[in-house]
Amino acid sequence: MAILIDPPVWPAHGQLWAHLVSDTSLDELHAFAAAAGVPRRGFERDHYDIPASSYDALVAAGASPVSVRDVVRRLTVSGLRKRKADAMAPRAPGRQLLRPPRLHSGDLVAVVTTAGPVLPERLAAGVARLESWGLRVRMGDHVLDRHPRLAHLAGIDVDQAADLSAAWMDSDVRAVFAARGGYGTQRILDLLDWRRLAEADPKALIGFSDLTVLHQAVAARLGLASVHGPVVSSLGEATGDSADRLRRLLFDPDEVVDLLAGIESTTWVPGRADGILVGGNLAMLTAELGTSFDRPSTNGIVVLEDIAEAPHRVDRQLTQLQRNGWFDDVQGVVLGDFTDCGDPAQLDAVLLERLGPLGVPIIGGVDFGHTRGSISIPLGVTATLDADAHSLTLKRPPLR
Repeated sequence: MAILIDPPVWPAHGQLWAHLVSDTSLDELHAFAAAAGVPRRGFERDHYDIPASSYDALVAAGASPVSVRDVVRRLTVSGLRKRKADAMAPRAPGRQLLRPPRLHSGDLVAVVTTAGPVLPERLAAGVARLESWGLRVRMGDHVLDRHPRLAHLAGIDVDQAADLSAAWMDSDVRAVFAARGGYGTQRILDLLDWRRLAEADPKALIGFSDLTVLHQAVAARLGLASVHGPVVSSLGEATGDSADRLRRLLFDPDEVVDLLAGIESTTWVPGRADGILVGGNLAMLTAELGTSFDRPSTNGIVVLEDIAEAPHRVDRQLTQLQRNGWFDDVQGVVLGDFTDCGDPAQLDAVLLERLGPLGVPIIGGVDFGHTRGSISIPLGVTATLDADAHSLTLKRPPLR
C-alpha cells in the first residue's frame, strides 16, 4: 500500500489543505483514512481533503510526504485519478450531464427491483432478450421478493436499497436495469449513500414509470445521464422495434440521431428549440416536488407520459408543477402515451390548456410510455425538438 500526502498549500475556508491519496486502490485509501480518524465526508473523487493541522499526524501514521506534482503523476499512472468533469457529482439543472459508457457484447449487467412485485415468467422473458444481445445478466439477491405485509411492494426497503447499491458499486457491472415499475422506488432513495455511489464508475441506468424518481435522483445527486426505457419485465413483451431502439441506444449510440425517426407524432405548438432532455412519468415527477431529488425542467425539453390518471388528476399534477416553478425556463415539450387516462379528447384538452401557454414547441401522440412499442429516451443530454419536422435530434451520442 502506498498512501501519499502532498503539502498543505491549498487555501480554502480560512485555512490550508493537503490531499491524501493512494496510488494502489481507493479501498486501501479509505481503510487508512478510517484507521487514522479521517472522516469519510472529506473524500472527493480520488482524494481526501486534509487540514494543515492534521498533516503531521497522518505522516506519523504512515502517509508518505510527496510533492503536489508527484501526487498527480502517481494518481494518473495508477489510473485512479478522476477529473472533475469525468466524475459523478451534482450538476446544476439545465446543464448536460455526464454520459455513461456504452455497452459491448459480453458485458455484465445487473437487474434489481426497487418497486412492485415481479412475475418470474415476465422477468425470464426480458432476461432472455438481454442475453440475446450478448449481455451477461446478474440478478439482485432480492429481485423476486415480496413484502411480508404490503402487497404492492416487491420486498423490504433496506433489501432493495442494498441490491441497488451492490450493483452500482460493483466495478464489473456495466449497467443497471430495473426489473419492474409499479411503486416503491421513492421509499429507498433516502436509504442510499449517495456520496459513496458517486465514487463508483459511471454506468447506465435503464427503467421507466416509477423509476422516474431514480432517474431524477441520479441526475440531481450524481450528475449522470440515464435512459428512460423498458424495464426487464416489459422488455420480453416489447415489440421488435422498441427492443431494437433500446439495444442501439445502449450498444451503438453513434447511430442514434433522431429519436422520433419512424414514429408518428402530432404538432400541437409549432417551433424549434434546443434543451436538455428531462422528465418521465408525470405522477412521479409531481410526487418528488420539494425533495432534494427533484430536478426541474430548466433549459429542458420535457418528455411526459402516464398511466391510469383521469384527466382531472393530470390537470392537478400539471398545475402543481407549474405553481412550484417546475416548468420555468422550459424550452419544449414531448407528450408520450397517456395510457388508460380516460376520455382522450378531455385529456388532450387538459394538456393543451395547461401546457400551451408555456409558449414553447409541443408535439404529442409519441409512442413513449406504457406501451409495447415505446421508444427509449436518454435523459440529461442535449437535443433539438423540431415540432414542425416531427423530430427530436440528439446533439451527440447519448452514451460515450
